[in-house]
Amino acid sequence: MQLYFSPLSCSAATRITLHEAGVEAEFIEVDTKAKRTLDGRDYLQVNPLGLVPALRIDNGDVLTENAAILQYLAGTLPHAALAPDDGPGRVRLQQWLSFIGTELHKATFTPLLDAKANDGAKAYALERSAARFACLEQHLTGREFLLERFSVADAYLTTILNWCAATPIDLKKWPAISAYFARMQDRPSVAKAFREERRLYGAQQERRKLAQ
Repeated sequence: MQLYFSPLSCSAATRITLHEAGVEAEFIEVDTKAKRTLDGRDYLQVNPLGLVPALRIDNGDVLTENAAILQYLAGTLPHAALAPDDGPGRVRLQQWLSFIGTELHKATFTPLLDAKANDGAKAYALERSAARFACLEQHLTGREFLLERFSVADAYLTTILNWCAATPIDLKKWPAISAYFARMQDRPSVAKAFREERRLYGAQQERRKLAQ
């Protein structure tokens, strides 16, 4: 497998998942501004939208969209038990992947992290985020994971919560979420992925400074 990624983006959820499953993959870094891989290949030939992650699987097909990739890996790596094996459990997994992707990733963090978003858009996203985090806080109170055990939904949520550091969102307002995020960061697969991603992010920022 080949994972096309950009450091500390949502593609980190796939890196966490691969580490959790103990599976080796080729990691190909993408400059999402230039839409090229670091060795100069046109990334738009892989994903016409230029977004990460993209996963090239063993038969050569390319999968895109975070939730789809995470569910594919959970389904093809059953030894890691990264998704429920019953129908109702799978529906709950899909529910949380959808919540993370739409209510947090796109509705909350995309405007807050987008340099092109105006102050009004950022303020609106921040205002609406309170209800979303309150819902998550209620669910996580008294729970260790989103579902009954660690799943790909936790990999995605942990990746998204890591972005709070670059926004005005203070997780201390939500004790259950804050405690959850602290636990997840201590998990070996998450700690390993974040170490790698932070090192690569630092190198990326250095390259961009030199290119200015």
